[in-house]
Amino acid sequence: MLDLHFWPTSNGKKIIILLEELGVPYRIKTVNIHRGDQFDPGFLKISPNGRMPAITDHEPMGGGAPLAIFESGAIMMYLAEKHGRFWPQEPHRKYEVAQWVMWQLANQGPKFGEQNQFKKAAEDPKNGDMAWATRRFDNEVHRIYGVLNLGLFAKRYLAAGEYTIADMICYSWTSSWKNRKIDIEEFPNVKRWLAELGERPAVKKAMAMGPEFHEDPASISPEEQARRKALLSHQRAQKVPAEWGKAAE
Repeated sequence: MLDLHFWPTSNGKKIIILLEELGVPYRIKTVNIHRGDQFDPGFLKISPNGRMPAITDHEPMGGGAPLAIFESGAIMMYLAEKHGRFWPQEPHRKYEVAQWVMWQLANQGPKFGEQNQFKKAAEDPKNGDMAWATRRFDNEVHRIYGVLNLGLFAKRYLAAGEYTIADMICYSWTSSWKNRKIDIEEFPNVKRWLAELGERPAVKKAMAMGPEFHEDPASISPEEQARRKALLSHQRAQKVPAEWGKAAE
């Protein structure tokens, strides 16, 4: 059995897409990132970055003790390799896929995330003039849709001539174009790719997830709302949890 430490964000949904495409059993272990579950000492053992998704595979490839993996790209490469699907291993095709996986992790995810952060910051006048930052990341997001459009020119999928983890890892962020000041008609190859992938049952299931995890805002006190806002936006380094020292004694 495999445990998926999950919250219904774009990063979390990447893994759902792959697991559903593989048809392997998994259990969702909820990590409420608004409440701060990602800083629980037990979760930090699995993901010292304090981010989900992460997995714990209790029947790991090669046998042995349970295997914990954090970072969505590493998780997807591991699962695809373990099950022998969606990541061809012939070197030319393998690294064609790998480069798009790395591109998503280093470019699309971070830049889209920064666009989200500065967009939110601009809503509060106390944060000052956000015009340069919002313009910078709006332009970067536009550039990234252009990269995908180039990558999909005269191709059905991003890499290796087939549907792979490269497509899955990029889909969830790309599908948010309506909220990113993007005219999808500028990027016809991306539009066609989104439409095709969006009809896959695994993708539909992953992208529909969300409402069942969220709390009623009325049940959260103003004080708790303020704590959570600071928790997500102003994180600093985590100290080694006291529990870790006790366990090592």
